[in-house]
Formats: sequence, structure tokens, C-alpha cells
Amino acid sequence: DKVLTNRLLGPVVMLAILFGLYQFTFSWSELPVTLVENFFGWLSVTVDNTLPDGMFKSMIMSGVIDGVGGVLGFVPLIMFMFFGIAVLEDSGYLARVAFMMDRVFHFFGLHGSSVMPFIVSGGIAGGCAVPGVMATRTLRSPKERMATLLTVPFMNCGAKVPVLVLLIGAFFADHKSLYMFLFTMLAWLVALVAAKFLRVTVLRGESTPFVMELPPYRFPTLRGLLIHTWERTWQYIKKAGTVILGISILLWALMTFPGLTEMEKASYESARTEISNSFSSEVQQELTQSYETENAVLSRQATDLKNKLLEIDKDESGQTLRSSVAGKIGSFFEPISSYAGFDWKTNIAMLGGFAAKEVIISTLGTAYSMGDVDADDASSLGERLVKDPNWNSVVAVSALIFIMFYAPCFVTVVCIAKEASWKWAAFSVIFNTVFAFLASVAVFQIGSLFS
Repeated sequence: DKVLTNRLLGPVVMLAILFGLYQFTFSWSELPVTLVENFFGWLSVTVDNTLPDGMFKSMIMSGVIDGVGGVLGFVPLIMFMFFGIAVLEDSGYLARVAFMMDRVFHFFGLHGSSVMPFIVSGGIAGGCAVPGVMATRTLRSPKERMATLLTVPFMNCGAKVPVLVLLIGAFFADHKSLYMFLFTMLAWLVALVAAKFLRVTVLRGESTPFVMELPPYRFPTLRGLLIHTWERTWQYIKKAGTVILGISILLWALMTFPGLTEMEKASYESARTEISNSFSSEVQQELTQSYETENAVLSRQATDLKNKLLEIDKDESGQTLRSSVAGKIGSFFEPISSYAGFDWKTNIAMLGGFAAKEVIISTLGTAYSMGDVDADDASSLGERLVKDPNWNSVVAVSALIFIMFYAPCFVTVVCIAKEASWKWAAFSVIFNTVFAFLASVAVFQIGSLFS
């Protein structure tokens, strides 16, 4: 403790341990994550080649495989992160973190006991805001408790981690650990500044002293670590297989119906016929036969015909998505969200994130799979985002900022309402979303000047 909780060395060691946790997580999970992504890519191609075209096939591929599969693809990474966090918990080190952070929290108008709700909510990443909100019950001061309760959702909970990993891995692949570390520090900074703002405005009052008993250091047992890791990972998998699956299918329906009118469908069919008739019957026959032959080599003319038909298919698929219920909602907000760099597809994902933050990945996966009709393209969602002209590193940072700080998920909002009131729950939704959007706009507008 003379070293780990030292006024000068303690914070340095703490930051080094946190960075080491991310380095361990990304390094050891890279291969398993790639294998899982490849599996879902293979599964998507297999289903595409097996099932007949239709709504059922679209639901399985876009709603289930690309939706839920995108979330499950991060299971190995989540597992390694939970393992690292379990080591810190079982060793007794996290209690020392709370002790060291008391001085910092006191400056921002919070209590030392507020540290554990922050950590539980994802202060080291991988927690959950719901138990974090409930953990504020230990705070005796009503105003300190309310300030803590309203700011713990700013932490990078386990639901946000896959989204952060997706965007950081796609746009900052060479420095994943560093960016994850920086965004974690940013979450703490914003939460503390927000708490200070609340404590000097709507929640003014004196800070109370902090006393805690530090548990002894223990050497974690492998059995205990594996149990803790599996319990948390299983909760993540179970949520992906139940809540996320249901929401993904619902969002697939919203992104599919009502679809194009018969006149619009006829115009696309007419365009296909016109393109096909501009080539000889031999070329058309060659292309038709290639669909029945694996790895068929096409002539230059047949390849040209295939590409032109794919362009029509892609345009039709994109127009179908845009004319859907979800597409219309996303397009409605686009004039405003464009200031933060978000297009209508991203808007759909952000709206889905109000239900659960993992849904952002599944929604993006569904949206981009429905807009990409090339059956041979089994690339991951991250690769698709990198290829999309509407996405770049500045948009990615803007999206990360918004995802980290906008309204808590629905379950957390309900929990805040139960612990405080619906008035404070509504305040949390509005305050967080407005702040997140303004921050994203600032990041995008300033970043665009230098990109």
C-alpha cells in the first residue's frame, strides 16, 4: 500500500495497470475475435447460397446473422476483459482505487463512496450502469447520491465496449489499446466535470468526509477467476440471444417494410432488362451459368454486365431501406445529425441504442447488410464502415463521443426513476443527449477542418 496507494506513485501505477488491461485484452483476443467474425461471414455466405430468396432469408441474414452475429463477434474480447477485471477485483486492488480516487472526487463535489458506483458502471470498462445506479444507495448525502446517480451512465459499460471496440478497431487499428485507454479516461473526466456542474447548480451542497476499510490483498484463484469471467460473459451472451435478438428482428422489420411500391419495383426490373438486352445473349447465358458454378471465371463483357446489375440491385436495396419506417425516421433526423457527421443509417443505429447500446452494432450490421447485396462479400462490419464514404476517422470519433455520453439505455432510465423519480430520469435522458450531441458536433466540425 505504501507504493500502490502512494499520493504520487499510486495514480501512475493505476493508469499503467488500466492500460495494461486493455493491452492484454486486445492482444490476446485478436485471434479469437477474427475466428468468430470469419465464422459468421462463412455462415452468412452459406445461408445465402442455401435458402431461397425471400423475407425469411432476409430476416435470417440481415436480422439475425448480421445483427446478433455482430454483437456475438466480440464475445472473446469481452471474456478476456472480464478476466482481467476479475483479477483486479479478487486481488483487492479495486478497493485501493476507490481509496485513491477520494481526493479527486472530493474536488468535484462527490464522495469517496461514489467511486465504486463509477467502477461498477464501467469505470474500467465492462460494468453496467444498473447496478452502478443501485450502488449509490450507500451514499448518505442526498445531493452527492443524486450527482453520482446521474453521472454513472457516462461510464463505458459492457454494452458500450463492443461499440467502442468496433469503431476503434476499424479506424484506429494500429493504436487500439491507446485509444481505448484515452476514451476511458475521457469518460471519467466528463463524468466528473458533469458532477461538478450539477453540484454547483441544481445540487448545491457541502461534501461529506469519506472513511473505508481496505480489504487484505489476496492472490486470485484460477477457479474464482474463471467463474467470475464466465458469469459475466454468459450474461452478455444471454442478452445477445434474447433481448438483442428480439430488438434486431424488430429493427429488421422496421428497415424492411413497407418496402418499394409496385411501380418502383417495376422500374428497377425494367432497368435490369434494359441493361441485359444491351449485351448479347451469349454474354447473358454466360453470366447465368456462372451463378451455378463456384469460382466461375467470367469474360470481360460478362463481368461488366454483372457489375451493372449489381449496381442496380444495390441501388434498389438502398432505396428499399431508405423508404422503410426506420429509413424515414433516420432521414427525418439527418438534417440535424449531419452537423455531427451522422447519416440516416447511423441515426437508425443511435435510435436503437436507446433500448440497449449493443443494439447499435446489430442495427449497423443489419443496415449495412441490407444495403450490400454482394453475396461474395463476407467482410466484417468494421471493414464495411471503413469502405463507406460517409465514414472516416473524424466521424468515428464523433460517433464514439455521442455513444459514450448520450441517454442511458431504457433499463437504466427505469432504474434511475425507481431510485430517484421519473423527473430525474427524464432529466438524465435530455441532459445526456443534448450534451453528447453538442460535443459530437464540436468534434466533427473542428475535426473536419483538419482532415
